[in-house]
Amino acid sequence: MRKVDLGGKVCVITGAGGILCSEFAKALGACGAKIALLDLNEQAAAKVAEKINQNGGNAIAVGCNVLVRDSLVEAKKIVNEKLGKVDVLINGAGGNNPKGSTQKDTYEPGDIDDEAVKSFFDLDPDGIRFVFDLNFLGTLLPTQVFAEDMARNEDGIILNVSSMNAFCPLTRIPAYSGAKAAISNFTQWLAVHFAKTGIRVNAIAPGFFLTAQNKALLTNEDGSYTERSHKILNATPMKRFGVPEDLLGTLLFLVDNEQSAFVTGVVIPVDGGFSAYSGV
Repeated sequence: MRKVDLGGKVCVITGAGGILCSEFAKALGACGAKIALLDLNEQAAAKVAEKINQNGGNAIAVGCNVLVRDSLVEAKKIVNEKLGKVDVLINGAGGNNPKGSTQKDTYEPGDIDDEAVKSFFDLDPDGIRFVFDLNFLGTLLPTQVFAEDMARNEDGIILNVSSMNAFCPLTRIPAYSGAKAAISNFTQWLAVHFAKTGIRVNAIAPGFFLTAQNKALLTNEDGSYTERSHKILNATPMKRFGVPEDLLGTLLFLVDNEQSAFVTGVVIPVDGGFSAYSGV
């Protein structure tokens, strides 16, 4: 992995206890950045911070709810006191909820009257709302709080986490696909809004990566791939799932002001060609 010089930069990462964002944190820490790992599960974030510090980095874990502004404000106070003003914000918190998902890929006649089938007509508004709040508000609110330092300093980098769902919605998960499409749109809006401040705003759109959230959907108990996994791999030209390390090159490019100084408002898919493949 090619390193960039982030010495002295303060980087805040939400959802930092998760598989992908914890790797982001380690990579940025190895480049000299001071890392604040924010997560609702502070214990998970603390484990990642400990590994970074053991390797000579400077990281702290902060318990935080990205949907509660007061929690974010309190987290910012801790970050400013312990690490300094924020230079980089990575909005990694997000996820899906079964209440916002259908049981089948497509509706079939009679599903609406079949109590054993969860169809589009059975989607729970609370589940839809939860998914949109977690992904969209969970990006907007941290940006409002942590980008204050960047706006005052007239310099900074914001990196959002979208999804290849934003390019082409997947079956079964309308709430998550719609929420990630909102993230891509919001990334472009923010890039224009902040263009005169020196703040660059971009997004990474990961394809399919095996994580704790989707492991049960993509693998069987014996570790073999599910039917849905085989559909995914058949539609992925590179014929494999991504690994966290696959995202790091794009991450480091986008946070490096020397390499990407004129890059803002882009959403880069890292998906093995999934979003480019038509199926034939």
